[in-house]
Amino acid sequence: MKTDTGAREPVLILAIETSCDETSVAVVKDGCEVLSNIISSQIETHRAFGGVVPEVASRKHVEVITLVIEEALSAAGVRPQELTAVAVTQGPGLVGALLVGVVAAKSLALAWGKPLIGTHHIAGHIYANRLVKELKYPGMTLVVSGGHTELVHMEREGRFRIIGRTRDDAVGEAYDKVARALGFPYPGGPHVDKLAHEAEAAFALPRVWLEPGSYDFSFSGLKSAVLNAVNQSKMKGLVPDVAGIARGFQESVVEVLVEKAIRAVREYHAEQLLLCGGVAANKGLREALTRRCGAEGIELIIPPPVYCTDNAAMIGAAAYVKWRHEGGIPLDMVADPGYSLEKWSVSAY
Repeated sequence: MKTDTGAREPVLILAIETSCDETSVAVVKDGCEVLSNIISSQIETHRAFGGVVPEVASRKHVEVITLVIEEALSAAGVRPQELTAVAVTQGPGLVGALLVGVVAAKSLALAWGKPLIGTHHIAGHIYANRLVKELKYPGMTLVVSGGHTELVHMEREGRFRIIGRTRDDAVGEAYDKVARALGFPYPGGPHVDKLAHEAEAAFALPRVWLEPGSYDFSFSGLKSAVLNAVNQSKMKGLVPDVAGIARGFQESVVEVLVEKAIRAVREYHAEQLLLCGGVAANKGLREALTRRCGAEGIELIIPPPVYCTDNAAMIGAAAYVKWRHEGGIPLDMVADPGYSLEKWSVSAY
């Protein structure tokens, strides 16, 4: 087991995140204190295309990565020689985007003589919660993002086991597709969330529970139900009840997510429930989970919105766990767009 270099010597990690359409660099102290967290977003660029274009995302990362690194060091007031290690998102993500970050991190680690820490993107989302509060084990995490919807059991620090995952669309993908059907631009999730809170009543939509006892998720049928509701209204010459449909969709999604998460906490005797991923910024989900956990006496941790969407501070938080238990990795590390969270788990201890 890798230990920190001294009882009082801080571990300063420069972390790089380029898995999708945000170029982010942060400096994180001891895995929980954010000294800087610079994010360069590409949302306006990709909005014209209705979604992320991988080749465009990669080129944008190349354009700004050096400037973002310099700004993160400056904002943290840290010199390269003071750093303990350099961390980077190794996967999953868009392969071209990942490569930009990986090449930058390798170059810095070699030039500065610092260890390299390859980090899992979803582990980063999970450990974003440690930027808010110390974590307890065993724990349960509900991961909700554009590409992932999972329930992850953590028996101990840095050890992950996925007990449930989506069988089709991730919840973030479903939000974007429903938003497009309702006439909203990319990214659509915030528009659906806002409209759902403004609606007077919810349009009745199904809840997809799957087999009894299953922790898996499915949102493709719900998405199809929304499309049918919109099309049927148009075929009758009516204006679709966009607000009601948005509320019905959100209530269906949230109910299934909350119920399965609460059941998982009980079955696995988790000390805490963590919420993470881009959809964790959804107001309806945050409110519903907070109410339910309060009623059930379950400790809930939700990061602030800036740590829900992709950012490098979360990568620094996860990298600290890897560093403590295993140290750095060889410079021949490669980007892995399909990287397994369970495979990234720290070695048994």
